Amino acid sequence: MRIRALSVFEGIVYHCVVVDPSHPCRPTLEVDARTQDGDLDAGPLLVTVADWARMVGDPEAAKACLPELRRKGRLEERMGVLHVTFPTFVVSAG
Repeated sequence: MRIRALSVFEGIVYHCVVVDPSHPCRPTLEVDARTQDGDLDAGPLLVTVADWARMVGDPEAAKACLPELRRKGRLEERMGVLHVTFPTFVVSAG
């Protein structure tokens, strides 16, 4: 699943749309938004599970993905709301 972020503030995606709904258990994020210092560099970007599930379009399919996302460390609770995380970069050991 490819998601496009349209507005980001301090690491939280406030507006987003689905670009490609295939493979909802493996979401990726593209940022097409004006950003400022602190919007992208303070850790992973976050999309609420509710927004992600809405874009999946099938509540049962979304629910089935949650254990896999949790196993991969892709879920984070912030301010009492569960989010899907999207690292802004990946460092690989050479």
